[in-house]
Amino acid sequence: MKLAITGKGGVGKTTLTALLAQAYADQGRDVLAVDADPSPCLAGALGFPEELRAQLHPIAEMDSLIEERTGAKPGTVGGFFTINPRVDDIPERFSILHRGVRLLEMGSVELGGSGCICPEAAMLKTLFTHLLFRKDNVLLLDMYAGVEHLGRATVDFVDAMLIVVEPTRRSLGTAAQIKKLANDIGLKRLYLVGNKVRNEDEAKFLETETPGLPVLGFLAADMKVQEADRLNIPVYDHVPALKDAAEKILKRLDIRD
Repeated sequence: MKLAITGKGGVGKTTLTALLAQAYADQGRDVLAVDADPSPCLAGALGFPEELRAQLHPIAEMDSLIEERTGAKPGTVGGFFTINPRVDDIPERFSILHRGVRLLEMGSVELGGSGCICPEAAMLKTLFTHLLFRKDNVLLLDMYAGVEHLGRATVDFVDAMLIVVEPTRRSLGTAAQIKKLANDIGLKRLYLVGNKVRNEDEAKFLETETPGLPVLGFLAADMKVQEADRLNIPVYDHVPALKDAAEKILKRLDIRD
């Protein structure tokens, strides 16, 4: 199972990624969670201990590694460098493991975005493609909004994209934009997950106003999510209702497969 999770900034995609990652791990699945957000915070949502988090560094910021693998210094543009560097050892070597979830941080360079021909972009693009080809039992990609940076490999190897939305028209508008971008590159398996839903009226709003996408489930609004962050406790442990909701989403994904 390979899932990309995206949505408008602040809607809770990292919270959903953390919930699904731990739910899969508790099922005994091998889980690799990849934080591809420019402002990584998945380690905190998963409740990784501080001593482990201190060992985690974004790949895009590993200048020595990038120069070693590509043959060029990060920050340089043009010139000669390897566009397909070796990356097969990176997921295990530079990730951290806690409670059955392996976590890797990518960093903030856009993966293959237009206009960036540089060693760090080549490194991340190759690593991203490698992750999609790996035989991990479960791969979860915590993305930022948009899919134009994903490329053709996503269409072939991502099983589904989950778009996290709040019960607002602006959030649904972003979801519609993501749907169009995804469809443009041939990615059709898209689902909505409603977050910060306070009541049945808000749930019905998302179901009736969805931009032509099926709704997999809802995560209730709960102030304990912020409390879990302050206490460095996994939201999966601290908010049982959200744990239950994540498990239901996994079951629905399995049924749809």
